[in-house]
Amino acid sequence: MQTRRFLIVALSALAGALFLLPALVLGGSDLLPGLPAARQDLTAGDAERVRTVTRPTGDFSRAEPFEAMPGGAATSVARPDADAFSHFSPNISFAEQERFKLGNALFSKLWVAAPSSTQASDGLGPLYNARSCLSCHIRDGRGHPPEGDADRTSMFLRLARPPQTDEEKALVARHAILTLPDPTYGEQLQDLAVPGLAAEGEMEIAYEEVPVTLADGTVIALRKPTYSVSKLAYGPLDPATTLSPRIAPPMIGMGLIEAIPAEDILAHADPEDRDGDGIAGKAAITRDHRTGALVLGRFGWKAQNASVRDQSAAAFSGDMGLSTPDRPDPYGDCTPHETACRALPTGEQPRLGATEAPDPVLDLVTFYSKNLAVPTRRNVDRPDVLAGKQLFYRIGCADCHVPKFVTRRDAEHPAQAFQLIWPYSDFLLHDMGDGLADNQPVGVASGRQWRTPPLWGIGLTGTVNGPGFFLHDGRARTLTEAILWHGGEGTKARNAFAALARQDRDRLIAFLESL
Repeated sequence: MQTRRFLIVALSALAGALFLLPALVLGGSDLLPGLPAARQDLTAGDAERVRTVTRPTGDFSRAEPFEAMPGGAATSVARPDADAFSHFSPNISFAEQERFKLGNALFSKLWVAAPSSTQASDGLGPLYNARSCLSCHIRDGRGHPPEGDADRTSMFLRLARPPQTDEEKALVARHAILTLPDPTYGEQLQDLAVPGLAAEGEMEIAYEEVPVTLADGTVIALRKPTYSVSKLAYGPLDPATTLSPRIAPPMIGMGLIEAIPAEDILAHADPEDRDGDGIAGKAAITRDHRTGALVLGRFGWKAQNASVRDQSAAAFSGDMGLSTPDRPDPYGDCTPHETACRALPTGEQPRLGATEAPDPVLDLVTFYSKNLAVPTRRNVDRPDVLAGKQLFYRIGCADCHVPKFVTRRDAEHPAQAFQLIWPYSDFLLHDMGDGLADNQPVGVASGRQWRTPPLWGIGLTGTVNGPGFFLHDGRARTLTEAILWHGGEGTKARNAFAALARQDRDRLIAFLESL
C-alpha cells in the first residue's frame, strides 16, 4: 500500500512538472474590461503544448496520461471511503496543513445565539438555515432534499423577483445587484430562528412521478417537484417572488476552479450559438464583493460568485446570519420589515474583531475550502469505463462538461498553480429547458439557465453522502434520472442517451461513476 501511494504521489508530481504548462492562447472578452486577449503567464511554446494536452481525445483504447489524477498534484490519494471529500491537497506544506485543520474546525463549528458565554461562537442568526458550514455540506459533499427522517438543513429556497422598474433593470444591467429580494423575507427563506423568534416559514415539496420510456422499452420514473412555503410568520410573500430550491454542492476542487484562467473559460462561450451546434454557453459576469470590479462568476448554481471567498462570505451571511469583513451586517438576511429580528442582540465583540466572524475566521474557512482535494479516479482503464467515456464524447456530453483545463501558472496559491485538472465542466450558464427551470433570474442568468456543475467526484456521491440526490434540487435519485432531466441545450445529448441500448447506457454510467 505504501509503495502504491508513493507511485501515485510521484505520478501526481510528474503531472505537475510535465503537463501543467501555461494554458491556451485564446481570446479574452469585452464583457470583462481589462481582460487581455490571451493569457499573460505563457510563452508561445508553452501555450502550444497546453493546447495539445487539453485537446479532446480521440483515442478511447486506454486512459489518457494522468487521467487518474483529476486534481493534478493536488489530487487526494487517500482511500475512497466516506471521508473521500475531506482530505487536504497533498501538495500543500506542513505549515499549511495546520491552517487547513484550523479552517476545518471553523467549518465544523456550531455557532450559537447571542448573547452567550462563548463569545467567540455567538452571533448565529437571528434567522438562519444552519448552525455550521458542515451542516449543509455533509462530509464536505452534497446536500439533500428533506425526505423521511432527513432534515431540511442542507437545502433551502432562494427568494427573488424579476426587476420591474427601469431603475431596477438598470441596476441588474450594470451588475450592481444580482437579484431583487423579497421585500419581507429577503434573499432566502430561513426556516430556523434563535429562541424567542419565529422562523420565517417552512419549505414544502410535492413530487409527481413522471414515467419516461426509453428507446429499448425501459421505463424510468422521474420525480417532478412542486415547491411552496407554509407557516409564513411575517406576512405573505410578494406576488412576484419566485422560489428556487438549492441543495449544497460538493466542496472539492474549489481552489483549482478559481485558478482556471478566465480567458480559457470564456473561450468556450458561444452565447449566440454562432457555430450552430445547439450549445450556447454564456459567461456569468458579476462583481467582486470587495473591489467592485467586473469578474467572471464561477461558483454557485447560477455562477453568481467569482471566488471561494465570495462564496464563503455569502454562506456565512445568508445561511448562518453571521457577519464577516466582506459582509458586515450582523443580521444577515433579516430585512427591515422583520423588526423583531433586528431588535435582537448580535454577536459582535469589539475585543475579538469588528464582525461576528472576524479575520482570520473567513480567511481560514476560505483556505480550507480551497484546499479540499479531488479524489483519485478509479477504474480508468476498465474496458466498460473507456467505452462509456467514448459514448460521453460521442453523444455530446463533453460539449458542456468540458473535461480538461490547465490552471494559471501565477495562481494565488502554489498548490493550485499550473495543474492539469479534469473537472468536466465549462463553468458557463446553459439553458436547461422548462423541466429544470426555476424561473428566477440571477444576474445575467435567466430563469432557465444553470452553471454546468463539475462532475469530478460524482461517482463517490453514494459513498460520501448516501444514495442519489443529483441536480440543483436533488430531484434525481440516480445519474440516469439526472441525464433524462436535461432539456434546452442538453436535449440532443439527453435524447441520444435515451436512444442507447441498455448495455451502452450502463457503460456511460460506469464512466460517470469512475469520476
